[in-house]
Amino acid sequence: MFLNLVENFVNSIPTILSAVLILVVSYYGGVLLSRLLQRVLERQNADAGVTHLLTKTLKWTIIILGVITALQKFFNVTAFLAGLGIIGFTIGFALQNIMQNFVSGVILLVQRPFRVGNSVSIAGHDGTVLKIGLRTTEMKTLDGRIVFLPNADVLAQPIVNYTRADMRRIELPVGVAYDSDPEAVRSVILGELKHVKGCVDTPEPFVVFHTFGASSIDLTVYFWEDTSIASPLAAKDEALTRIKKAFEKKNIEIPYPIQIQYNRPLKPPSTRKRK
Repeated sequence: MFLNLVENFVNSIPTILSAVLILVVSYYGGVLLSRLLQRVLERQNADAGVTHLLTKTLKWTIIILGVITALQKFFNVTAFLAGLGIIGFTIGFALQNIMQNFVSGVILLVQRPFRVGNSVSIAGHDGTVLKIGLRTTEMKTLDGRIVFLPNADVLAQPIVNYTRADMRRIELPVGVAYDSDPEAVRSVILGELKHVKGCVDTPEPFVVFHTFGASSIDLTVYFWEDTSIASPLAAKDEALTRIKKAFEKKNIEIPYPIQIQYNRPLKPPSTRKRK
């Protein structure tokens, strides 16, 4: 019987060595890949807690897969894995929204369409990003509200990152009286835009007359703003203020809505007698 045990052990040596090799490779592979992931997340300035969680999750996932593969060399773990699969499916179905937001949070942390402190527009909310978590993204809107957006919704919606845009085009609607000279109006506006803080020369500002309104000729002023010098709101405010003051100096009227009423005398009633 002892000889049988020795013979079985000798015959099992290749299997044991392959199992040990799988364990060693899975361990060091998990360590290596987790370190690579940590470097990537640190370059993206990810949260330290999030980085720790993701790297540990990746490391132990690889190690557990290695252990299961090594055990497969000695035991039939198919039924055990099937049971784990059923349990995992049940848990995953119950937590599908949480897992969806978790995966979306990981994608946001890796791809980085925006960073903490960026001015963005997400799902109809304009504001500043305060925190990027694994389940939600926290932002402060322009009116001071704190909004928590599920990461799955953030990833599914168009994202506008205002901070990354070094220049923004400003559109300013204006109306002038019908007796105004269009070229004089254009010249006055373009002259004032040169003094607006942050207004760039290239692309050049331009003015487009586009509508005969009810009481005015309507036009739109277009100019590009360097967002590192002044915000778009500040540039729009300064441009509007300068244009109004320049119009007053040049006697260019910005008309109020006007209604013209015609009074017609009523016809006297007919005095013809009926037959």
